[in-house]
Amino acid sequence: MINILILAAGKGTRMQSERPKVLHTLAGKPLLQHVLDTAATLTSTLPTVIVGHGAEAVKATLAENSANFVTQEQQLGTGHAVAQALPYVDDEAPVLILCGDVPLIQATTLQSLMKLVSDTQMGLLTINLENPDGYGRILRDQNNRVVSIVEQKDATQEQCSITEINTGIMAIKGEHLKRWIPKLSNDNAQQEYYLTDIIALAQEDNIAVASESATTLWEVQGVNNRQQQAELERYYQHYLAEQLMARGVTLYDPARIDCRGELTVGSDVVIDINCVFEGAVSLGSGVVIGPNCTIKDATIGDNTQIHANSVIDSSIVDANCNIGPFARLRPGTQLAQGVKVGNFVETKKAIVGLGSKINHLSYIGDALIGEDVNIGAGTITCNYDGVNKFTTTIKDHVFVGSNSALVAPVVINEGATIGAGSTINTDVDNDALALARVRQRQVKGWQRPQKKK
Repeated sequence: MINILILAAGKGTRMQSERPKVLHTLAGKPLLQHVLDTAATLTSTLPTVIVGHGAEAVKATLAENSANFVTQEQQLGTGHAVAQALPYVDDEAPVLILCGDVPLIQATTLQSLMKLVSDTQMGLLTINLENPDGYGRILRDQNNRVVSIVEQKDATQEQCSITEINTGIMAIKGEHLKRWIPKLSNDNAQQEYYLTDIIALAQEDNIAVASESATTLWEVQGVNNRQQQAELERYYQHYLAEQLMARGVTLYDPARIDCRGELTVGSDVVIDINCVFEGAVSLGSGVVIGPNCTIKDATIGDNTQIHANSVIDSSIVDANCNIGPFARLRPGTQLAQGVKVGNFVETKKAIVGLGSKINHLSYIGDALIGEDVNIGAGTITCNYDGVNKFTTTIKDHVFVGSNSALVAPVVINEGATIGAGSTINTDVDNDALALARVRQRQVKGWQRPQKKK
């Protein structure tokens, strides 16, 4: 068993936001949720999250049953934060302390760190930086053993020249942590209880401090301001783009793609510039996506083409479909194989059958559309009476002429034709032609209005 404690009580003043810092996002997911997801790969025991500023918002935002929570009512330092969680720490278990604003920490790094913990040793994650400004420095003795950590505000000029810094991540046996935390003092420039002071207490108890070095800066990079958030976002998006290309995806520009969720892909997928993927998105083999598209919580079948500036949200698109440009598939849309949804077409809660076409400038909402249906430009399903929604049913092989209004609830039966410009509010029989137009009139001798002088 591993006890995992996650520090998440800070306000994050430099973010200039009312939102708790750990709820700001990276790739569409809260910083803290990234840490929780990594923690879940290490142990089945729920981690303990120490919350403070915006505690209720933090609890409400995170995945249900993802953690236990304790509250740090006053922010008196990291040592004080850990003290709030001590009742939940098992004496014999190793304790892993993580930071809720360090979202990209890798499970492999933490596993290596945990291997350092024993009855006679604790583990500390460090990294060397060219510019260590703002970080606590690692102090070592003549035998290169870690003896303490000094915060920059308390460091001498000589100590400030040290480039090895504390990441804030450490692993300790539970009984040691319980013994040291009550001994912490706030006799420092910040008048806070520093968790890092337990390093010196470990030395007093002859507990060795073994260090593990992080592989990259990015995995231990915290988010303290908007600039760091943006830098980490771009790094992570580049990393995700590299992963996609390693799986055979063609990206026209790896710097201009954003994945804000889980994107799974088949073979020979092509993605043009400025595409955004949110939530759970699956792209089948041979899918081609044009520029400036947004796809959220959707499944796209093999060999489907999505043209420029299209938006697909909570929809299922089968193989060999053709979408856009400038199409919008809203939640509940399901397209069967070979469906064409053209430019400036909007669908919502529409099930469209095999090979049907909605080519131009139409709204199809709350509709059941059969196979081989052709819906002309400017057609709308009038699905809302101001209070309730109703369904339009269009059966197989129907042709709907341009600029028609289908007033739900209505059924257009198999093989029927709707004449252009019709408003249909009663059911249409099989193979019938339905027309609903005002007879055209001509007024001879018509005088156009004249512009007044």
